[in-house]
Amino acid sequence: MKIDILSLFPEFVQAFFDQSIIKRALDAGRMEMAVTNPRDYTMYRHRQVDDTIYGGGAGMLMMCQPIFDAVHHVLPEKGTRDRVIFLSPAGKTFNQEKAKELYRDYDHLVLICGHYEGVDHRVEEYLADELISIGDYVLTGGELGAMVISDAVARMIPGVLGDAGSAATDSFYEPILEYPQYTKPADYNGWKVPEVLLSGHHANIARWRRKEALRRTLECRPDLLSGLKMTAEDKKLLAEIKREKEDQ
Repeated sequence: MKIDILSLFPEFVQAFFDQSIIKRALDAGRMEMAVTNPRDYTMYRHRQVDDTIYGGGAGMLMMCQPIFDAVHHVLPEKGTRDRVIFLSPAGKTFNQEKAKELYRDYDHLVLICGHYEGVDHRVEEYLADELISIGDYVLTGGELGAMVISDAVARMIPGVLGDAGSAATDSFYEPILEYPQYTKPADYNGWKVPEVLLSGHHANIARWRRKEALRRTLECRPDLLSGLKMTAEDKKLLAEIKREKEDQ
């Protein structure tokens, strides 16, 4: 997997590459990531990448030419396993299913970060394959969104996480929240770790974890359960949870 990020603030993005799991994955050759500055491809003096808006309006708009040329530089020949994504509030909201789709269906992602009052609409019309939003709020640029997408996709690449099972058990890998987890000490201020986790009985631990994941989802994000492919055991555990809640 290769991810290219187009940003007017490459130092900001490079700092993301140089940290934690992403840095280890890059150093080990598990994936490739790079940042490209559209200013390096502008045809205008003084590395200009923005201009006034046709028809009037406040602020400045990013011009399409530097963005098109930057994308064509990092992706000279586009294939079916390449995907150009523009970070935009008009896009579909990013979630775990989209992260899995991007990892499964593509080998090269190009993420375009906007700034100023936005980007010339021709980038959306003729360059981007799709638009993605990370939420219904306003940010100063697309960099944080690009990092979110990159991190979510990178976690699924084999060998990126130290524990091969970590990604599959994360919240939202399937539409269910992660079960509660504990570490030492077993008793802190009288708050004790559940006995089953200290028992060493793997089947009981697995059942407890699944039940608590279902309980947490039911309490915090019940909307997720409609998308969960529940087994007969899941339905049995949910029934137990509901009975316990009624008995409280």
